[in-house]
Amino acid sequence: MYKSLPLDAIALQQPVPVNVWDPKGVLLLRKGEAITSEQHRGLLMLHSPVVLEADWRAWSYSYTTELDRMVRDNAPLNRIAGVSHAVEVPHIEAREEAGPVELWADLHASLNSLLHQGSAATQFNDKLERLAARAQRLWHAAPDDCLLVLVQLLFDARMGYSATHALLSAGLCALVSPSTGVSPAEQATLFRAALTMNMGMTRTHDAMARQTGPLTDAQRQTVREHPLRSAAMLRELGVADALWLRLVEEQHERPDGSGYPAGRPVGDLAQRLLQMADVYVACISPRQGRGGLLSQQVARELYLGPDQQPDALGALFVKHIGFYPPGSYVRLASGEVAVVTRRGAKANAPQVFAIVGRQGMPLGEPTWRDTQDPAHEIKASLPPGDVRVVVNVPRLLSRR
Repeated sequence: MYKSLPLDAIALQQPVPVNVWDPKGVLLLRKGEAITSEQHRGLLMLHSPVVLEADWRAWSYSYTTELDRMVRDNAPLNRIAGVSHAVEVPHIEAREEAGPVELWADLHASLNSLLHQGSAATQFNDKLERLAARAQRLWHAAPDDCLLVLVQLLFDARMGYSATHALLSAGLCALVSPSTGVSPAEQATLFRAALTMNMGMTRTHDAMARQTGPLTDAQRQTVREHPLRSAAMLRELGVADALWLRLVEEQHERPDGSGYPAGRPVGDLAQRLLQMADVYVACISPRQGRGGLLSQQVARELYLGPDQQPDALGALFVKHIGFYPPGSYVRLASGEVAVVTRRGAKANAPQVFAIVGRQGMPLGEPTWRDTQDPAHEIKASLPPGDVRVVVNVPRLLSRR
């Protein structure tokens, strides 16, 4: 399944084109990340880095194909000699042995690239359409797996936050929208709007997730203007779907006109759901300056609505997502810490695996607990910063 990786073949500061693992399945380096120094390389080599055999084959094929192309084109020898191993590897979608973690890492890298390129992106519509179609298939086939992987990505400070936020927001819209009366065509547009709603502030979005201090005046202005900037970029890239553009422009408008940037009353179902997903993901996301808000608290606020009265759309959102989404952490009545792996029939009783014992020591293997049993019922959500155990998501998926 795995093949040893000679890290000395990879240049510093070059994004690796595949995920790099240790032999136990712990992710060492995500696709798109780089080896930043020789010290970093040495630390990685201590873990005996490996890659999936399917990734290795695709990587080797891409590398040799690039060399062959340059030879056929009579490229200068110095250019041929300088070809880096950091060549682009085809999407993982059709490769053997690809699991949810690899698939979402691939989609994240692709979307992160598109969002950072912004209006300079080439073939934007084709690339985004392929990406959205692949992501929607994953959400349709295994929504709990998608939630588990993406919520864990959200907790990973090494990842590009804006892309993770977009993928998870789009997925939440995909889970809830079929029950709202929004048409299938509008559901597809809503998904694409969620993927692109923040592209007008992608770099600022990433920076805000990492900074410890308050927003600067320039950042506040970028945040306030990003709906219009995002829509303008999409128009420049050839997006002509009026609903898509309107959803992006109005993502922060409110029914009472207190939103921004235009301050006009807006409250149709698709726009409200997009805003709800956006707010939910932002709230549970940890920041350098604070931990993520507790998912149970966020769910309760969505259920009650801004006027503290039950909100029908908020109730529907909580019904589909639950109080504790897969990938989040909870404390059990037993005193153990667990990670949620699947939504349950009841919003307050999902499937969980204990990862820290009641004495505070990590468990050797994740252990299933029945949260409907009073001895193991959930007592509280936990912010990710309170959990020091590294979750092996592929193993958790296989155990589940």
